[in-house]
Amino acid sequence: MKKYIACLILLTSAFLMLGGCGYYFPSVYDGPTKTIYMPEWKNKTNKLGIDISLYKSLSKWFQQSEAVILSKNKSKSDLILAGEIVYIDLPSISWGGDTVTTDVKIKLGVRYILKDLKSDKILWEVPNELWTEDYPSQTLSTAAENKALDTIIDDLSERIYLGTLNKLRKENMSKQGK
Repeated sequence: MKKYIACLILLTSAFLMLGGCGYYFPSVYDGPTKTIYMPEWKNKTNKLGIDISLYKSLSKWFQQSEAVILSKNKSKSDLILAGEIVYIDLPSISWGGDTVTTDVKIKLGVRYILKDLKSDKILWEVPNELWTEDYPSQTLSTAAENKALDTIIDDLSERIYLGTLNKLRKENMSKQGK
């Protein structure tokens, strides 16, 4: 019985130490609830529907957090997350030494901003970001191109989601004087 109690005390101590070590999960935001107005991104490319795909992907990522709510109502929001798809290059082909294509590279250029609507303070601004994705030249098709583009959109959405949470955490810490 003494071994059981000693083991229980040891495990409890270990959990308490781990809880106080400052580790956090980057995909979890536990600060005060924030409402983000997110209009559809502007699409300056000739690729139709890419703006809608990006909006849906971002929405899916932000649904992971109960403390961050996306809204279409700007007047009731704390922040705005706006962006623009600046360009898309479909495809650019890489050549091997024997003049045989090795892969096809899709390029997507974006810019975005996260701004506090009440203070007008810019929390995060990315004026020019390039995303690329390769796919084998043997699968040169619209389906392969769309799959590579979907990968870019999901990766970009994840980066924006995690970056937004990080900026919100830093903003909370600065307000708390830490």
